[in-house]
Amino acid sequence: MGLVLIVDDEPSMRKLLAAMLADSGVASGTAASGEEALRVLEQEEVTAILADLHMPRLSGMQLLMEVRPRYPDLAFIVVTGEDDVRVGIEAMRNGADDYLVKPLQPEVVLASLHRSLEKKLLQKQLEKYKRQLEEMVEERTKQLQSALQQLEGSYGETLHALGAAIDLRDGPTAGHSRRVSLYSLKIAAALGLCKQELRTLSMGASLHDIGKLAIPDSILLKPGVLSEEEWRIMRSHVRIGYDLIKQIPFLAEAAEIVLGHHERYDGTGYPRGLRGREAPLGARIFAVADTVDAMTSDRPYRCALSFNEAHEEIRRGSGIRYDPQVSDSFLQIPLDVWETIRIEAAKR
Repeated sequence: MGLVLIVDDEPSMRKLLAAMLADSGVASGTAASGEEALRVLEQEEVTAILADLHMPRLSGMQLLMEVRPRYPDLAFIVVTGEDDVRVGIEAMRNGADDYLVKPLQPEVVLASLHRSLEKKLLQKQLEKYKRQLEEMVEERTKQLQSALQQLEGSYGETLHALGAAIDLRDGPTAGHSRRVSLYSLKIAAALGLCKQELRTLSMGASLHDIGKLAIPDSILLKPGVLSEEEWRIMRSHVRIGYDLIKQIPFLAEAAEIVLGHHERYDGTGYPRGLRGREAPLGARIFAVADTVDAMTSDRPYRCALSFNEAHEEIRRGSGIRYDPQVSDSFLQIPLDVWETIRIEAAKR
């Protein structure tokens, strides 16, 4: 059981309690005041305290409130001559483990000590288990975060590789998916989009032309002007791409960008003819990035234009083809930033 400290200002009560405990083989020490008890606690290892509530200067209740936060594993039993349940309730609220009323019976005192020490032991074990559980949860959380980061990185690499494969099939647009993804992210960051929105935009931009995998080469790679029927088939790539990825949970939001990336602010786009902000913000951002990359990339029928010329096109089309807010964000970014992004994209 360890050392039990008896705290009482009456010498006769200290002797009586010490004798009771000695007869039961329990080691004890005594203190004549609350102040003396605190000094004993600093010098000796005590497992339990039996303290009288009514003592001069530092009462048993005050001693309890001093001891409890400093020695949380110590069992504390209050002793009083008042048979008033309200006093016991107050003591228990302040952290006492039990409440005894004088005159004391040896078997009652021992039973109280055993209950209180068992309670403290259980609390200690519970606290240890809680700490172990928290450590385990923290470790599992770190492992899960690491796994998710690796998985996300793998997804990103797969999507970029797929975007590159799409670009290779559409010969004149090599590197287009990566560039337009980076341009989109730059505009989105200027607009203050959150991390999740940036991730969705990146995935949608990387896969925006995935539906072209289903378009026949005779149409996709045709050097001349497409017929009305061929244009109908070509325009179907947005719906095909949307249907292809919308069932994949982590691509569901990105699928909306795939479906809406040819919509126009004035409602003249396809496939739904959405007007203004009816189109997803990601699609409206992409529309600007896509135009910029198309203008600043070489085509069979012309050489690449400058970013300054792309700036002017976006300025002219703001509020017509492009969302004014998105256009303004793009136009506020210095021209040399776009040049740098394009060069960096070519290195990856």
